[in-house]
Amino acid sequence: MNRFKLGLVLETVGLPVRKALAEASKLAVHGVQIDAVGDLAPDRLTDTGRREFRTVLRSYNLELAALNCPLRRGLDVADNLQPRIDHVRKVLQLAFDLGCRKVVVPLPKVPDDAATPRAVTLREAVSALGGFGDRVGSVLAVEPGLDPGDKVRDYLSTFDLGSVGVTFDPANFLLNGFDPLSSLAALGGKVVHCQARDGRTATVSGGGRVVPGGAGDIEWMIFAATLES
Repeated sequence: MNRFKLGLVLETVGLPVRKALAEASKLAVHGVQIDAVGDLAPDRLTDTGRREFRTVLRSYNLELAALNCPLRRGLDVADNLQPRIDHVRKVLQLAFDLGCRKVVVPLPKVPDDAATPRAVTLREAVSALGGFGDRVGSVLAVEPGLDPGDKVRDYLSTFDLGSVGVTFDPANFLLNGFDPLSSLAALGGKVVHCQARDGRTATVSGGGRVVPGGAGDIEWMIFAATLES
């Protein structure tokens, strides 16, 4: 029996939210991941709107797997960092209100020197957001891929926060030259959300690229077994 709840990134359907939910409900998936932008941005979705959206999800027999929080600049960029932190905090609160309690944000490359300004900025941002997540009951699910899994694990282990986990996308690791399976094993119990993207490291055009699931270099049977363990 498949223990994994399978979802769909709603934006891949290419339709307005309500129509996209209707299409997702036909695919026998458990839930959807949605970007917290536009009408679903935390500043635009009122309390009434949040209740209505939960009702719409139930009407299609879908769960909200996670909210994705796109950022124009990383959490390691000091310029205008506070507005970025405030925005992610609002998305964390929205995730709690909508029931998924997970927010996906990109994790910048982990600094080698903890004393550099970029490293200090990143630590302050993750600490602030993880602490807020502890208070409201939502998880900051950082999405790595620019470093091997053991380096990400060691970095996250320096935080005494229960609300910082990992969104694991095997294609991110593969296309950046890291082994997805060993990275997944290294991250162990820190994974709270997973993206099933595939990739090929060598193509006729010369560079690696994302490809449809099953058409790339990810060994999905071994990946699923590793995730299960």
